Amino acid sequence: MSAAPKGDGRMRTAPRWLRWVPPLVVFALMITLWYAVTYVLLTPDRRFLLPPPDAVVRVGLLDPVNRAELFAGLLLSGQVALLGLAIAAVFGVGCAIAMAWASWLERSLHPYLVILQTIPILALVPLFGFWFGFGFFTRVLVCALIALFPIVTNTLFGLRSVEETHHDLFTLARAGWAARLWKLQLPAALPHILTGLRISAGLSVIGAVVGDFFFRQGEPGIGTLIDLYRSRLQSEQLFAAVALASLLGLAVFLGFGALARRATSWHTAARDVAR
Repeated sequence: MSAAPKGDGRMRTAPRWLRWVPPLVVFALMITLWYAVTYVLLTPDRRFLLPPPDAVVRVGLLDPVNRAELFAGLLLSGQVALLGLAIAAVFGVGCAIAMAWASWLERSLHPYLVILQTIPILALVPLFGFWFGFGFFTRVLVCALIALFPIVTNTLFGLRSVEETHHDLFTLARAGWAARLWKLQLPAALPHILTGLRISAGLSVIGAVVGDFFFRQGEPGIGTLIDLYRSRLQSEQLFAAVALASLLGLAVFLGFGALARRATSWHTAARDVAR
């Protein structure tokens, strides 16, 4: 009988850099397909429908004038999205805490939160503009309304996911409602809160970009520039603006995803220590 192989019995993990190989391969295939469609399927007079990637980078991003215009619009849309998300987070967490504290508040508010989620907010943008104007405040308001529901529902679920035995310990210690909330429920609900923020972050960016199609006053956001380039048939700038808007959403999503993973790992470690 052959001897058993030596080792500690643990599986060896692949190097971290190998995780980037599949996405890079897919990206290279997409760029190759893009070039093939541009130069093989499209005639020269129709290549404005899908300009080659190098033209998008050269005209849209390397040209100083176009780059300055695109990054100014991206900065404005990013500010609108993050400020709307911050307002939705404060109001959403506060609303969830109130609903967890009193069931009658949940019965009173939850149907209207569901209605708010099902109403196409972007269809109400012209109405908001009629009431409040089409400035910065209205843009932030649209993003906050779009991002509100996931934060409320995930926070409420997290606040109510605390085990009854932990509540019993706080009851034995004669802890008040504020101490129970601050030291028990909010730490337990933190991963759920961050999951809601992660979902709402993407929705907020979508609201900022798509909502720009209705905002014609003040500084143009990235969505306004997309619509402007479309009307002018400036395809290189149009594709560059779409790429930057996608990168904005991806950056916000990955940022909150990393924050959620850190909070989740802390939450798991603390739970293991408690056991």
